[in-house]
Amino acid sequence: MLESPDAVLLYIPLITEVGMSWNEIKNTPRWELTGLLNAFYEYTTLHSMDGYTDKQVNDMSKHDSTIRGKWSEYQKTRRKFEELTGMKRKPVSFSGMM
Repeated sequence: MLESPDAVLLYIPLITEVGMSWNEIKNTPRWELTGLLNAFYEYTTLHSMDGYTDKQVNDMSKHDSTIRGKWSEYQKTRRKFEELTGMKRKPVSFSGMM
């Protein structure tokens, strides 16, 4: 049996989640494969809680304590991408205005 973390952390997610074939994986440089997995992780985090409001998350977290952490990660990722795309600007400090 192969005892490599690459099989579990790299190849299986690329095949099952991203939909790459074994030949595509073999012909793609490793840095590109890790970039694809990082992008997939960001995408799933970014859209993991679309459509929920703060009140809905608060109600759900009463039954499942892990919801609050997922919501926090979702909000953090959402803010990061809104700033990167220019959809939302960083608030200007008072000292920055002068």
